[in-house]
Amino acid sequence: MTTHQLSSGDLIADRRADYAKMLAESGDHQGAAELMAQALELVPNWAAGWFRLADYEEKSGRKEAAVAALRNTLRLNPEDIFGASLKLALLGASAMPEQPPSTYVARLFDDYAERFDQALVEKLDYSVPEKLAALIDRATGGQDFRHVTDLGCGTGLFGERIRHRADFLEGFDLSANMLAKAEGKALYDRLGQADLSLSPDDCGIFGELAERRADLVSAADVLMYLGGLESAFVIADRLLAPGGLFAFSVEDAADTDGFVLRPSLRYAHSESYVASLCAEFGLSAIAIERTIIRMDAGMPIAGILFLARKPA
Repeated sequence: MTTHQLSSGDLIADRRADYAKMLAESGDHQGAAELMAQALELVPNWAAGWFRLADYEEKSGRKEAAVAALRNTLRLNPEDIFGASLKLALLGASAMPEQPPSTYVARLFDDYAERFDQALVEKLDYSVPEKLAALIDRATGGQDFRHVTDLGCGTGLFGERIRHRADFLEGFDLSANMLAKAEGKALYDRLGQADLSLSPDDCGIFGELAERRADLVSAADVLMYLGGLESAFVIADRLLAPGGLFAFSVEDAADTDGFVLRPSLRYAHSESYVASLCAEFGLSAIAIERTIIRMDAGMPIAGILFLARKPA
């Protein structure tokens, strides 16, 4: 469910929140904030309501009020399913988190699963799966793979592009609803739930399966939902057989060193940061391609596709 669908449990408060949403959609964010504040007087422990108020306050130019509302959200919902900590960082009220809250990412994609394929491909001109598959094809001469591990497989958009070249295809994702959609496509030989922000031992499932079994590990449009990428590289390194390939994409941070959190609440990573991780894990970059990976609010989002090889 979306933030707007999380009821306060109070009919009058919900009605005022609905009116506030209507005002916000018409462009009257100050009026929306005033109505939302009235609703919260009735239900002061409504975390989703405080998060909505923060949005209206920010859009009406009241940064300090937005920060206060976000802090109330976190106080009432410390597991941070709304990503309030990310918003606080963007407003300059806290340091940028090294990783987004896993609960936020899981909820985001659980809510998005039903409309994911249509929204991403048809409306946002999303192109990472086919571009990454084409990069692999060009770099390898169209070779087939014995074992492919698709990290952050989502609904299986990359799996659709690699299935015909994989003897065995497995996928892992944080979102149970995305995994259910992938299962419905009957693409994967194995699916499992896993958190890429954790080490292989901490996230369980990777520690339970055989190491060095994959000759291709992919992470298509996944790493932008992580900040620091060390855990993802540790997982890929554990999974890859000698000589295996790691194919992945990032949003391009351009001249920024390291990685940066963007207003979309996704992270962008620099080529130099990724290159340093490849060197740290002994991976050799055999193909790097800059491209537009999607549209966002009518603007093209620049990304970088990487194909790296583990030493034989």
